[in-house]
Amino acid sequence: MSNILEEIVEQTASDLKKRKKERSFSDLGDLELYEEKSQNFAESLLQDNDVAIIAEIKKASPSKGLIRPDFDPQKIAAQYQEGGASAISVLTDEPAFKGSLKYLEISSREVSIPLLRKDFIIDPYQIKEAKAFGADAVLLIATITDGHQLQELLHATKEFELQALVECYSEEDFQYVNFEEVDILGVNNRDLRTFEVDLHRGVELLHKAPDDTVLVSESGLGSAGDLQFLFEQNIDAALIGEYFMRQSNPGEAVSAMKSELQKLITSETE
Repeated sequence: MSNILEEIVEQTASDLKKRKKERSFSDLGDLELYEEKSQNFAESLLQDNDVAIIAEIKKASPSKGLIRPDFDPQKIAAQYQEGGASAISVLTDEPAFKGSLKYLEISSREVSIPLLRKDFIIDPYQIKEAKAFGADAVLLIATITDGHQLQELLHATKEFELQALVECYSEEDFQYVNFEEVDILGVNNRDLRTFEVDLHRGVELLHKAPDDTVLVSESGLGSAGDLQFLFEQNIDAALIGEYFMRQSNPGEAVSAMKSELQKLITSETE
């Protein structure tokens, strides 16, 4: 685990202790959105005949700082849905990414497509919390868990009727992944040691998963050409955040990328 990631996880654990004191585990079940039926996140990624887009609501990052000054999660969520995104990822980590659970709740009330809570999840409390604030799925990062902890978190997602996108960074991470329990696998294309992006490395790792696994490419994606490469490699979905967040209308950017992808695919088959 990189030093930056270790620091983020330590901060997450500290913040979590405070939230548990403010709202108990049982009290999460009293929140209004907790009773909402979860949507099928995996199925939403398999409905397109090309590469599904998980569009991300992301205000900032540790490496890039503030990404979108005019940040309006409600407006962005609506634009993403209108632009044809298959699902939306909402960053809820506050210290490193300027995210918030409130952004997840706002998005849940605004759109009808599935929502992924993207955070550094280390405790079942955060999974029940995700459910209570409107998520349909959660991101689980293999690098920050051991095998037992990842299994515990996967069981919690089932208990609270959510799905899990399990993210790997390296071949070493695969030792923690039990594919009898993992339906959706993501690989982060960014090397956490060098921060370099390599789509080929990411695809190579994704291809190690069983055939019936939903495959998601994450990080460093920003063009229809990137998606065309993923399509040719039989990757089901792409999680894209920073590129869309830097566009004046993120939803129109999603629509334009999808249209350009279709043109590229069509030209290849003619």
